[in-house]
Amino acid sequence: MFKIIIYINSMAIQINLDMMLVKRKMSLTELSKRVGLSLTALSLFKTGKLKGLRFVSLNAICQVLDCQPGDILEHIPDETKA
Repeated sequence: MFKIIIYINSMAIQINLDMMLVKRKMSLTELSKRVGLSLTALSLFKTGKLKGLRFVSLNAICQVLDCQPGDILEHIPDETKA
């Protein structure tokens, strides 16, 4: 079994949803309607405050934005751990 870890205080995962929305010339409201997720959930995801995201939701976001999960999620290595 795998364990997915997102560091809360020193965020290890950066969310680039804003950048993809700008590239696709789409608002968060439009994405919400097209994906079927609430505006609140997408806003929390965009700001990194969402505690979890289902793969089904990530798949829907990627389909609508025509992108890969790696275009939205980016791992930022913790340079203090070496």
